[in-house]
Amino acid sequence: MKISVGLYGTNAHQIALALIQGFNKHYRLFRETSREAKTRFEGADWLGVHRAVSERIRFYDHRVDECVERLRDDFDAQQLDDSTWQQVKLLYIGLLLNHKQPELAETFFNSVTTKILHRNYFHNDFIFVRPTISTENIEADTTPTYRSYYAKDDGLRGAIGKIVKDFDWRRPFADFERDVGYVYTAVHGYLKEMPRREVNFQIQVLASAFYRNKAAYIIGKAINGAAEYPFAIPVLHDDNGHLYLDTILLDAWRIGLLFSLSRAYFMVDMEVPSGYVQFLRSILPNKPRSELYIMLGLGKQGKTMFFRDLIYHLHHSEDQFIMAPGIRGLVMLVFTLPSYPYVFKLIKDVFGTSKNMDRATVKKKFMMVKQVDRVGRMADTLEFSNVLFPLKRFDDEVLDELRRLAPDCYEIDGEQLIIKHLYIERRMEPLNIHLDRMERSNNIEGLEHAIREYGSAIRELAQANICPGDMLWKNFGITRFGRVVFYDYDEIEYMTDCNFRRIPPAPDFETEMSGEVWYAVAKNDVFPEEFATFLLGSPQIRKIFLKHHKDLLTPKFWTEAQEKIRSGHVEDFFPYPQELRFLNLPAATLPESINR
Repeated sequence: MKISVGLYGTNAHQIALALIQGFNKHYRLFRETSREAKTRFEGADWLGVHRAVSERIRFYDHRVDECVERLRDDFDAQQLDDSTWQQVKLLYIGLLLNHKQPELAETFFNSVTTKILHRNYFHNDFIFVRPTISTENIEADTTPTYRSYYAKDDGLRGAIGKIVKDFDWRRPFADFERDVGYVYTAVHGYLKEMPRREVNFQIQVLASAFYRNKAAYIIGKAINGAAEYPFAIPVLHDDNGHLYLDTILLDAWRIGLLFSLSRAYFMVDMEVPSGYVQFLRSILPNKPRSELYIMLGLGKQGKTMFFRDLIYHLHHSEDQFIMAPGIRGLVMLVFTLPSYPYVFKLIKDVFGTSKNMDRATVKKKFMMVKQVDRVGRMADTLEFSNVLFPLKRFDDEVLDELRRLAPDCYEIDGEQLIIKHLYIERRMEPLNIHLDRMERSNNIEGLEHAIREYGSAIRELAQANICPGDMLWKNFGITRFGRVVFYDYDEIEYMTDCNFRRIPPAPDFETEMSGEVWYAVAKNDVFPEEFATFLLGSPQIRKIFLKHHKDLLTPKFWTEAQEKIRSGHVEDFFPYPQELRFLNLPAATLPESINR
């Protein structure tokens, strides 16, 4: 398309510049707070870590709103004609040719322009429906994406030591040589015997550590001939404030769990984020790029890529959206596409009679989940507005539920069904269905595992300052790795906002047997004794639950957790089994140099 000059050409150029300036400001601030994660880690500022993660989530929307306001005030953007908007996009593409984050800048362009343009413009002539600039092989100007190490004069132990030292943490290690010995021994034990070193042997390590909660993770891979060996090494503080290497993860699936959407986002200092994603994909090929971007704190880019994948899948499949299996919720209407591993949730217009809340409150709860440490126990959600689906892909039951329970949440435009506000999350088997299946098949081991996991999920959420509120089995799911995760958020509260009470004794026998509540209940009162009433109807389940989690039915557990939180204590949460930690290894498995 030929770009004209004159007034409209000048306007288009200035608008394109305003858009790229808006994005550059956003990414500069994003990088600054990500870079400061190293300082927070070195200073053991764990409360500051949580604040920074929460604040960073809001950065993007603030910059988008700033840019929208500028385009409206300075360029009267609502009145621009189609030709000018097309020129804006073409000129913007020119500004991205040597950019270090072109894919993020394209998404920022979409975020701004879709707040100004009508949805009739949401196609590739005006926005980036498809990416335009390649992200392959973009070189950083300062620190390279990854560093390479070679086990030559000092051997593999020397290379391991140099890898860790190059992160230049200012806190000393408690026993650096011991930890290097741990890593070397763990690698040797995992491989059974060290393979012959090929001429191309090298260890590649991402240049920035991955910071989350109280840990820094070193992530890389060893290359030897045609084989590649991924690894992740968590670095922690001990009780004396010294650093130590906690373990080394060598299975790709375990490393993948670090990037689970049920956990908090990482802080990583990346000049070229696509380089980090490309490297991570080389060790985690089954992890979608969208999820990697999200876990790196780049949620909008993750959403963009997720939606492109969804549209592509819809074009190459024929099955229909159906109601999600499980007990229907009182607040959310949930449907799924059998061929796609996600569920789609929207807030109903009509809530169940027991739910005393409104749409704004529910949205606030979902945002709260993004801002807290999910400790691997709460499913993350992708939030979308005005999503277009092919109408013919919905079965009659879903359309009937939409008409009956959410008439204001959607509209039909020709062959398209438009959902005005939508949450999307990974599909899991509802825990109540899983438990019923375990009971019917008399799988006692599976039943015990699930109930133990359920109680652990509640326990860990409480330690992370989250009270689930509605703890029915149906509000939890079980992942393919057997981990129980919470996913119903309309009643969650901060632990510190709750008042955990014991049920007072009834004044007389008749009152107790009446079924009526004989005591005053304030808004945030919680009575843990009541949990047993609606959770433990099955004698088999009751027996297992009381064996592992009896303390959850008393106020004592909850009030003690509150006291810890209020005192500023931040709990340790390990995204890998305790038995993998070096401090828990049997002495016989340790190298002689540390077994002294």
